[in-house]
Amino acid sequence: MYLGQAGARVAINYHVDAERAGRTLAEAEAAGIEAILIQADVTDEAGVETLHAVVRARLGPIDILVVNAGRHHPQRPIEELGWADYQRAVEDFLKSPYLLARTCLPDMKARGWGRIITISSDVFFRPVNNYTAYVAGKGAEIGFTRSLATEVAPFGVTVNTVAPGWVPVERHWAEPLFEEKRRQYQTTRVPMGRVGLPADIANAVLYFASDESAFTTGQYLCLNGGVSLM
Repeated sequence: MYLGQAGARVAINYHVDAERAGRTLAEAEAAGIEAILIQADVTDEAGVETLHAVVRARLGPIDILVVNAGRHHPQRPIEELGWADYQRAVEDFLKSPYLLARTCLPDMKARGWGRIITISSDVFFRPVNNYTAYVAGKGAEIGFTRSLATEVAPFGVTVNTVAPGWVPVERHWAEPLFEEKRRQYQTTRVPMGRVGLPADIANAVLYFASDESAFTTGQYLCLNGGVSLM
């Protein structure tokens, strides 16, 4: 929404939840944003190629790429995790950025301008128990982002990471004891005394997508109200 309000034409991709994706598209169109909706699995090479072809045909070359794919990843002791849990994290947080960036970069390089923004997590920068698969996947994503940033910098393309703390969304609201968990977290863990909001993340993405960040690349921005300072 924020990118669209700033003038971007927006391609919204989803994998499984058509209803929520449709609501997002409707909200964008109601706000006067030029947007399209696409269904693709961004951990699948053929799916990414189709996604890119459709967006390019309908909106033109992609010059701002926001990578935010992810599924639920269990928070369990290592003895209760299988290799499939690690493989799932690698697919979500490394394979999808790799496939998307590789596909979109030729147009960015040709234009001499591009923005790649990955959505990671602050868990990589602080100790989190029983989350080895998820944290390892997020670490791989951050390493990929930083290395890619140096590779494509000569072409006018920046690559940065937004690393949010806990931002409650629909799947959290339905959890048992959600309100108790939220109150405890924001009063005992967050120096700023509140949980994150989607707008906090959107504003950071907007900065990294703008010309104001033209000299900023290979960076990560933790948005967690000071949690990583504790």
